[in-house]
Amino acid sequence: MGEHVHWMLEVGIAPGKGDAFKALMEEMVTSARNEPSAAAYEWNISADGASCHIYEYFRDSAATLAHLKNFRKNFAERFLAVAKPAWFNLYGNPNAEVRAALAGLNPTYYKPFGGFIRKS
Repeated sequence: MGEHVHWMLEVGIAPGKGDAFKALMEEMVTSARNEPSAAAYEWNISADGASCHIYEYFRDSAATLAHLKNFRKNFAERFLAVAKPAWFNLYGNPNAEVRAALAGLNPTYYKPFGGFIRKS
């Protein structure tokens, strides 16, 4: 099923920080759009604006690590000031380096079991 790595992260948005969260999201989406191996990057907010699901999909572990490096350098501090991770599900075939880089989020790992991914 390939070397892809993807995840779903739920974050709680800090009270009174919705506008800052939205502005940061827009900046992060623009940045991820410029990463050639970021295949999907989607944010979905709850009706009450209190939580957000973030779906990210990368072609392989190298692309994932490049994204994480960019996140740490440019966004991590500001992101954690406006959002608190609630849960993190990690899918695909992350290598040991990706697993180590994401260990602090205490992910639940899911291995490919069946299905397919269209390339186009």
